[in-house]
Amino acid sequence: MRQRLDVEFVSGQEGEHCRAWLYEPEGKGPFPVIVMAHGLGGTREMRLDAFAERFSGAGHACLVFDYRHFGASDGHPRQLLDIGRQLQDWSSAIAFVRQQENCRADQVVLWGTSFSGGHVLVAAAEDRQVAAVIAQCPFTDGIASALAMDWRSSVKVTAKAVCDVLRSAVGMSPLFVPAAGPPRSAALMTAPDAQPGYLALVPTETLFDNRVAARCALDIIPYRPGRRAAQLTCPVLFCICEADSVAPAGPALRYAGEAPGAEVRLYAHRHFDIYVGAGFEEAVADQLAFLRRCIA
Repeated sequence: MRQRLDVEFVSGQEGEHCRAWLYEPEGKGPFPVIVMAHGLGGTREMRLDAFAERFSGAGHACLVFDYRHFGASDGHPRQLLDIGRQLQDWSSAIAFVRQQENCRADQVVLWGTSFSGGHVLVAAAEDRQVAAVIAQCPFTDGIASALAMDWRSSVKVTAKAVCDVLRSAVGMSPLFVPAAGPPRSAALMTAPDAQPGYLALVPTETLFDNRVAARCALDIIPYRPGRRAAQLTCPVLFCICEADSVAPAGPALRYAGEAPGAEVRLYAHRHFDIYVGAGFEEAVADQLAFLRRCIA
């Protein structure tokens, strides 16, 4: 019978642990395995289980992990979004599943959404043994996302980011900004649909901290993971929301066109619609069909 196990793996030289769910399908393994993590400030409880349950039901093992500093994983200070450390967590997660007896080391698929939709492009470009990639409403270009943001929010967040860097330099605690907030506020996502769409993914009675250390904003702007798409050697599926106000569709489509043999699916949805309802059903159906074509 299918089961979900609580597991953990070490990431980084400090010996910190990322905590995860390992879904195992029915039947006899080893199984192809999908490694999954959330977007900006998100945790695995925010609808990643819905995707993993569908994939597991189709015969794929799934490792769904929280980044260090977020959710159930180790890491201090809390709510620190560090791009380098998150990419290291992806590498550690991939290494972990390759060591699992019930997972096929030669059939590791990377699944990322929003901010992690960019991370998986980088991770697969650096690990040529990855079997396939699914990038859902992917963050591909920090400059494009910054330009899509209201200028008043940009000014407020930048000021707080600089203050947070200065506080960090003298050993003070982080200065936080919301991951998602109202329009024109000092938050990283301030489109009209961002705050309600983001917080709607948090299950009832689940503790969730809608904050990140402000310093991350200075690293997000120059981060352009879409540039790595051209280096991919495995099949990749881009699931792009045409009305995306957080990860603009234009740059994602451009980078998808540079990935050899990439498949693109477009959805008439906003950024957060793809996690629930009809948007979820459309996306997960396309992703399962892609997996059937690419993973034996």
